[in-house]
Amino acid sequence: MAISDNEAAPLVTRAATRPTPLWRNRDYLLLWGSQAVSSAGSSASSLALPLLILALTHSPAQAGFAGALRSLAYMVLGLPAGVLIDRWNRKLTMIVCDAGRALALGSIPLAAALGHLSMTQVYVVSLLEGALFVFFSLEEGAVLPGLVATTQLPAATARDSVTDGVVTLVGPSLGGALFGVGRVLPFAVDAISYAASMLALCWLRVPARARFTAGSSQVPSRESRARRWWREMPTGLVWLWRQPVLRAFALLHSGLVLATSGLTLLLLVVAQQRHTTPFAIGLMLSIGGVGGLLGGLVGAQAHKRLRLGQIMVGAFWAMALLLPLFALMPSPLALGALLALFWVADETYDVAQVSYRLAVIPNALWGRVTGAMRPLFFACDSLGLALMGLLLQRAGVLATIICVCAGMLLLAVVATLNRDMRTARPLADL
Repeated sequence: MAISDNEAAPLVTRAATRPTPLWRNRDYLLLWGSQAVSSAGSSASSLALPLLILALTHSPAQAGFAGALRSLAYMVLGLPAGVLIDRWNRKLTMIVCDAGRALALGSIPLAAALGHLSMTQVYVVSLLEGALFVFFSLEEGAVLPGLVATTQLPAATARDSVTDGVVTLVGPSLGGALFGVGRVLPFAVDAISYAASMLALCWLRVPARARFTAGSSQVPSRESRARRWWREMPTGLVWLWRQPVLRAFALLHSGLVLATSGLTLLLLVVAQQRHTTPFAIGLMLSIGGVGGLLGGLVGAQAHKRLRLGQIMVGAFWAMALLLPLFALMPSPLALGALLALFWVADETYDVAQVSYRLAVIPNALWGRVTGAMRPLFFACDSLGLALMGLLLQRAGVLATIICVCAGMLLLAVVATLNRDMRTARPLADL
């Protein structure tokens, strides 16, 4: 079957004039469904990865380092990947990335069966999976606005958040149960989920998009193409810096990622100190997933009634006030309930900010602008995970929670005082 970016060019016009309902939009459902399946597998393996490392090394610092490696790929690849995905075939890129991730995750159970699984391989797989995620996620974000109308973006984003909530509800319990049966079984399941996603994407029709030319009908030489490739790297960063709302969002979101990226590792260490079983840990995170589900639903409604700044400020203060309570929860079930409240605030904020970015960033610049933002986000993610592991190992749980709370309070104050964020236009006015 042909893989072409021009297969469904009429979809762009239909999306702009008479949008097809999401539940009848074949291509949107293929994209959404394929990612729901692969997300379920990833949720199981994401829980299993730190558990596997803790079982092999008994070191929270190494568990944090392995998680940081996955995010390190964005620090290195974010800007060049943003340029490249604006040039490459979007559909083919997503298929290749899914195939690569299936092979990478599948190598862990294969090596274990042969008796050759090592921490070096775990680190390499984490880094490779992160690198492929860079390209896939950029392409996925570029494809979505062409499949649905602008007015449908909040609903589509909310559906993704609800799906993430369901996945978070089911995935950790599944991951914990699979890990209890066999330490590498969650990675085999994740590999299968990526393979299933790859097959589904083969039937996706990707809308036409803007293409980059040299301003000439002549096919440029390899040398001139290479020069333009490097010159295009700062384009997204320059465009982003000239947008006050997106610039403020990028800086605030980076702080949020830095403060909360290691939250799951924190909860895992707290639970293990209380001798909680892997299944109970998965159940705790699944309860938290209910908050993600509810946050997606709340976010879709909040977006209709509140400005982006109001949602952000409210969510930041809610998260800042909830974080200290993690030190007081007496059981995994109580931790899960508190985590659910935290994810309600986080997902409500996510629906608003993702919908806004999808609406205001031109599709022709999507890869370069997003590629300029995400290295900052994932640099903070890597640093946050590494710092969380070091703080837990050297300072203990209580001191770590105090540090995270101080960071979140500072972000809430900055968000409250930021004028550009407070005055951002609603999506309906764009």
